[in-house]
Amino acid sequence: MRSMTQDEARQFAERWLPAWTGNNPVKLASFYTDDLFYSDPTLPEGVVGKEAFIRYLSKLLGNNPDWVWTHESAIPMQDGFLNRWRLDAPVGNRMITCRGVCTVQMTDGLIYRNETYFDTLHLITAIRAWNTAKTGAR
Repeated sequence: MRSMTQDEARQFAERWLPAWTGNNPVKLASFYTDDLFYSDPTLPEGVVGKEAFIRYLSKLLGNNPDWVWTHESAIPMQDGFLNRWRLDAPVGNRMITCRGVCTVQMTDGLIYRNETYFDTLHLITAIRAWNTAKTGAR
C-alpha cells in the first residue's frame, strides 16, 4: 500500500494515456489487471474484469479514435495516484476540451482500479449537436 510520487505518476501516465487514442482496446487493456474495476460518468456502476473492459472500450474507443488525453498533475494516494488530466476531443469541426480526475490504483505495475470523474455536459452537448447537424444535412 504505497502511493506513487508525482514523477512516478507522470512517467506512468506518459505511457498509459496515449493508449486511450487510436482505437486499440487490447493495447489499452494491457495496462490493467485481469480483475480490474473501471468506471466513468457514462458507466457509473463500472465494469469488472478485462474481458468486460475490452468490450466496453471497443465501443468507446471506436466512437472516439482521435481524442487525446494528457496528464496535467498527480496527487499521491493509496496504491497509486489521483490523475488530473485534460481531454481534447474532436467533435465534427470543433475541438472540445474537458478536464477531470481519475483514481489510478496499481499492483505489480498494472492498474487494478480506475475511476474517472468529469462533467460530460459540454462534450455530450457538442456530440448531440454534431449528430443533429449531420442528420439534417442528409
